[in-house]
Amino acid sequence: MDSGLLFSFLAVDLLLVGVPGADWAYVIATALRGRSVPRAVAGLVSGYALHTVLATAGLAVLVAGSPKLLTALTVAGAGYLLWLGWGVLRRPAVPGADGAPDTAPEGTSQAAEGRLFLRGATISGLNPKGLLLYLSVLPQFLTLRGAHLPVPAQTAALGLLHMACCAAVYLTVGVLARALLSARPAAARAVTRTSGAAMLGIGAILLVERLATL
Repeated sequence: MDSGLLFSFLAVDLLLVGVPGADWAYVIATALRGRSVPRAVAGLVSGYALHTVLATAGLAVLVAGSPKLLTALTVAGAGYLLWLGWGVLRRPAVPGADGAPDTAPEGTSQAAEGRLFLRGATISGLNPKGLLLYLSVLPQFLTLRGAHLPVPAQTAALGLLHMACCAAVYLTVGVLARALLSARPAAARAVTRTSGAAMLGIGAILLVERLATL
């Protein structure tokens, strides 16, 4: 692939990943509750791995060309954002709210870590921001003619780059949240409530815009 396109995609991708949203809120809440940030981030990245596989298989193009299917996925994602945002506002994450994981029985801890991974995968899998990236942004950086790599290989490469960006940014967010907010419950509540309000706002805007096109 052209190195200029790769760097351009990297810049745009980092800008999108760096905007706080559902992924950020989940990582911050995980860090403040003393759970495994790497496990949560692995779940989030696995959701984007699914997006990458579907995009590489050409299903992203199919979805983009089907207004009804795109509307259904967008509405589902927006509804999930609204549900997550409301949950965050009702129960903002505070340091140690769920207790230290190493004090739980082994079976319970393993089950909790499994749920942590699965919820992360669900959040990123239904995240409208991820859907926007794979359906609208990523195709703009593909070289359709005269490229050394076929389009599926280019799509896979850009998807893997996005996954790497997500892993780096979200691990950093989790480490900083644990270091800076663990001893500041009031600040932690304010940050998580702000994230919840942002999710509600983004979900509502996406829902209204998509339904207005029907």
